[in-house]
Amino acid sequence: MAIFECDVPTRTIEETGLTESFLIGLTAKVINEIDTMTPADIAEVIKLPKLVCRQIIDVMVKQSLVESQGLETQDIKSDIRYSLTDAGRRWAAEAMLASQYVGPAPVMFEAFCKQIRRQSIANEEVHRTELDRALSHLVIPPELIPQLGPAANSARSALLYGEPGNGKTSIAEALGRCFQDTIFLPYAMMVGNQIIRFYDETLHEPAVLPEDAPRYDQRWVPCKRPVVVAGGELTLDKLDLSFEEKSRFYEAPMHLKALGGVFILDDFGRQASPPQEFLNRWIIPLEKNVDYMSLHTGKTFAIPFDQLVVFSSNMMPEDLGDDAAQRRIYFKIQVPSPTREEYLRIFSEACDRTGIQYRPDVVEPFFAQHYESEGIATSGAHPGFLLQHVKAICRYMDRPIALSPDVMEIAWKNVTKSKRRGA
Repeated sequence: MAIFECDVPTRTIEETGLTESFLIGLTAKVINEIDTMTPADIAEVIKLPKLVCRQIIDVMVKQSLVESQGLETQDIKSDIRYSLTDAGRRWAAEAMLASQYVGPAPVMFEAFCKQIRRQSIANEEVHRTELDRALSHLVIPPELIPQLGPAANSARSALLYGEPGNGKTSIAEALGRCFQDTIFLPYAMMVGNQIIRFYDETLHEPAVLPEDAPRYDQRWVPCKRPVVVAGGELTLDKLDLSFEEKSRFYEAPMHLKALGGVFILDDFGRQASPPQEFLNRWIIPLEKNVDYMSLHTGKTFAIPFDQLVVFSSNMMPEDLGDDAAQRRIYFKIQVPSPTREEYLRIFSEACDRTGIQYRPDVVEPFFAQHYESEGIATSGAHPGFLLQHVKAICRYMDRPIALSPDVMEIAWKNVTKSKRRGA
């Protein structure tokens, strides 16, 4: 496991890369929300060193934007508290009109690009032991592992396809868990004079650094490589920057929040737009490792596209797009339906998780009748689904929750049957 280098804390306003005017506006907005703050309080919010926050306050004092409210405590060494003057409140109001963003100071876009390249997912190697560990909770064919390993190490793109319910999404998420490096992601970045919020508490998982780790610029968050999953709700417009007219700042799209990690497009082919259109949108990112974003001002800029993209689909590869689009998907891996032995193992493990005693004398004849005799395609999702119905049926019938032929038959009627093999 590696911890990538990150910029050291800044010592001056100039070293932040941000203009003095911007930092005054951001600080004024922060103080305006809290009313009275010390430089240490401000530093906690905007994630700049207390030394730099004091420099900002000094400038604001000279411009009569803040005034002292005395010491924080009776200790003569304690920090001075500051509040906005009338002029400061006007400055804060004007800054809010420009952008309602209040939070950590953004990093400069150039620093963002440098950091993304520095901690590229291509720098991390995934070995068989890590892959086996990540997949250990799944029942999958052993021959699938040698196909998944190279895909995980490619830092490119892969398609997992096959029948519904066979663990494609779980496999994709497990690939993401193979990566152990700690990377740094910014709270926000500045492109031109526009703020793009990047860090997302719902998607990014903070990493704990060792006590002897080097000091770093607190505008960055140490994180595990992200694993971001999007499904049928993803639309093409969500692959662009989101700009709120009222708040006047941007939100990075979901796939960019996966930079340095894994982006999983689940149920590929079930989005509102045809899969060909998504692949057309991603041809340049997948081929050139660069994406292009546009601001509402008309400015377009290139951003590194550094991630493993995993498409998970119930459709065959040839149904997802033309040859040109398919060439951008570097690995096409079929996830087969479970064999009899695999199905029975999945059923047994599902019983362990739900606290229901596994009965091979019930499950094996059930498998023979419905899957082998009727030619129904097996699904790794069926055992868990059946057991949920077994519980509900037994409770309704006021019987102990247990497997039995009659209860299994009732449960089977609630299963949406897959197409027959060879159909």
